[in-house]
Amino acid sequence: MAVVALAVARVLGRPVLFRQVRSGRAGRPVGILKFRTMTDAVDGDGRLLPDAERLVPLGRFLRASSLDELPQLWSIVVGDMSLIGPRPLPMAYDERYSASQARRLVTRPGLTGWAQVHGRNAISWTEKLALDSWYVDHATWRVDLSIVMRTLRMVVARTGVQAEGHATMPEFTGSPSD
Repeated sequence: MAVVALAVARVLGRPVLFRQVRSGRAGRPVGILKFRTMTDAVDGDGRLLPDAERLVPLGRFLRASSLDELPQLWSIVVGDMSLIGPRPLPMAYDERYSASQARRLVTRPGLTGWAQVHGRNAISWTEKLALDSWYVDHATWRVDLSIVMRTLRMVVARTGVQAEGHATMPEFTGSPSD
C-alpha cells in the first residue's frame, strides 16, 4: 500500500486517498477510502470533467488491478464492511432500487461479491443488482470461498473493469418496479 500511495502522490499529488460515503447494511452510511485515480480537472464552468477525461494512466492500472480498493481493508477491520458482500454503492441509489434490489442492503457491503465475479462493471445494473440479491439469499462459506477464488482470477486477468463506453460504470438511474 505504501508503494501505491507514493505513486499516487507523485502522479496526482495530495490527497492520496479519495473518501466517499456509501450505503452500508440497512442503508447506514459507510465511509469508504480508495486510492485516487483521477485528477480534479474542471471545465470552464467549474464542473468536473467526465471520468474518462480525468482518469490518468496510473489510475487505469490501479483500477484494472484493483489496487485502488486496498484502503477499504480498513473498513473491514472496523466492521463497516465485510470481505464478501454486495459492493457499497452511493446512498442516492437507495431510493432508486426496486423492492428486490433493495434486499442488497440486508447484509454488510463487501470488498468483492457475487456480482463482481460475474462481470464486475461489464454487466448491466439490472444484472449486477440481481446477482447481489441472489447472494443475500444464498450466502454460505462455500459461496464465499468460490467468490474469493474467482476474484483472484478476475483481478489477475483484469476483466470487467469498465462498462462499454465508460471509464467505470454509468450512473444507476433506477429499474422498473418488481
